[in-house]
Amino acid sequence: MVARNDPRPSERSELSDDDIDRLFHALATATRRDILRRTIEREQSVSALAVDYDMSFAAVQKHVGVLETAGLIVKRAEGRERLVRADPAMIARARALLARYEDLWRARVDRLDALLAEPED
Repeated sequence: MVARNDPRPSERSELSDDDIDRLFHALATATRRDILRRTIEREQSVSALAVDYDMSFAAVQKHVGVLETAGLIVKRAEGRERLVRADPAMIARARALLARYEDLWRARVDRLDALLAEPED
């Protein structure tokens, strides 16, 4: 059984309920999704990310922190800058989670189709 209160996702394949909550929370705003997209394309400093948003540097740092807590990005220090890059392993785990949800829905639709295709007596 997966522990519900793990502070960070580990290398296990299943995500805990808390991991999933952090993941969906992190993806719940357009700014964080944009930061994730930009850091998938290339590693960037938090300062470079902040330039493109109509908000304070501190607000961008908070968005980066939410993404980091969810495991979607990794931050590292280089001199005085903090560089941010997406974590492809966590993105793959999130994609696998969504694929499992899709499989569940497809199975439900298939069962409904089969039920509706049964001839009436």
